[in-house]
Amino acid sequence: MELAGKHIVLGLTGGIACYKSAELCRLLVKAGATVQVVMTEAAEQFITPVTMQALSGRAVYTSQWDGREPNNMPHINLSREADAMLIAPCSADFIARLVQGRADELLSLMCLARPVERVPLLLAPAMNREMWAHPATQRNLAQVAADGAVVLGVGRGDQACGETGDGRMLEPAELLADLVAFFQPKVLAGRRVVVTAGPTFEALDPIRGITNHSSGKMGFAIARAAREAGAEVVVVAGPVSLATPRGVRRVDVKSARDMLAATQAEVPAADIFIATAAVADWRPLTQADQKIKKDGSGDAPTVAFTENPDILLTVAQSDRARSGALFCVGFAAESHDLVAHATAKRARKGIPLLVGNIGPLTFGQDDNQMLLVDAQGVQELPRASKTECARLLVREIARRLPGGIAT
Repeated sequence: MELAGKHIVLGLTGGIACYKSAELCRLLVKAGATVQVVMTEAAEQFITPVTMQALSGRAVYTSQWDGREPNNMPHINLSREADAMLIAPCSADFIARLVQGRADELLSLMCLARPVERVPLLLAPAMNREMWAHPATQRNLAQVAADGAVVLGVGRGDQACGETGDGRMLEPAELLADLVAFFQPKVLAGRRVVVTAGPTFEALDPIRGITNHSSGKMGFAIARAAREAGAEVVVVAGPVSLATPRGVRRVDVKSARDMLAATQAEVPAADIFIATAAVADWRPLTQADQKIKKDGSGDAPTVAFTENPDILLTVAQSDRARSGALFCVGFAAESHDLVAHATAKRARKGIPLLVGNIGPLTFGQDDNQMLLVDAQGVQELPRASKTECARLLVREIARRLPGGIAT
């Protein structure tokens, strides 16, 4: 229920992408928002008001002259109730209307009449690739952005006309993610964050290897939360089967040494390093070129191990971290005595903040319970979804940064 308590005006303009608006409406309602659909006459050629009414649970508005409004001012009444207006799809024609300040039908009239300082306007463009690339469209997009609208961008791929390129409306799940992110406090605005996530895989031979139960969900949730908070985010991910959070750059790795190399390439430009990955402490000393097979003797092969590099310690001992230019956060996944082990690990690594949890109770789960350990002591946080845990952690990190929470 990430949009609980929010009232969204969902505007539909003319375009085949209206079929996506039905799913978008459903997702908004499922996320807890109330949704008021407003459609242009052109939008009604692609999807019916009946469909959108069924999905939103509210009567759809299509005309300025709707008799349901006692004062005959739906452009005032509907816009004043909104926490945000999202136009999806937003056609090239409608973008031009906004630039000109036209108000000859209900939806454009609502955009013009909304209280600009209180009701944000978000646009999800949808059009043919040539229309999208046309200089007039690009000028208009720049102008509506300068006028205060938030342009969410477009997708790339096959289009209804048979062509391929930029101009597709973003997918409903992407638009939902963007809207949720829009409402999050931008406590990390202007910051650059590197997150490690998931397990590492240490190969024994071309087939087998040593790994752990980490799913990467917590690290990916933190990457998402940091991006929602306004940061530029890179996630260095071990072998996990998770979709990349929207707006986050992803670097895939396998072994601990791969993860260290990728991390060292990213942290020189970062302000914050968050080491959530469950990195293998040991790796086989040698890797067999061929699959190790049974020989029928019943004897197991002998495997020698060597210690992996300590990624968090390596970064924490760097000049930027020691000078305070890089804020380092570690994670400790323990099986017992969490407070003692987490406190000792923070001191051993020499980092300002360490997050502890019980590994078997969080690996692969959708929720988590975190323990924050810093120089002031230990703070136990309530169990919550990993998304909520991540947002809370981001706020705690922002509070501890030099200068406090960014504005």
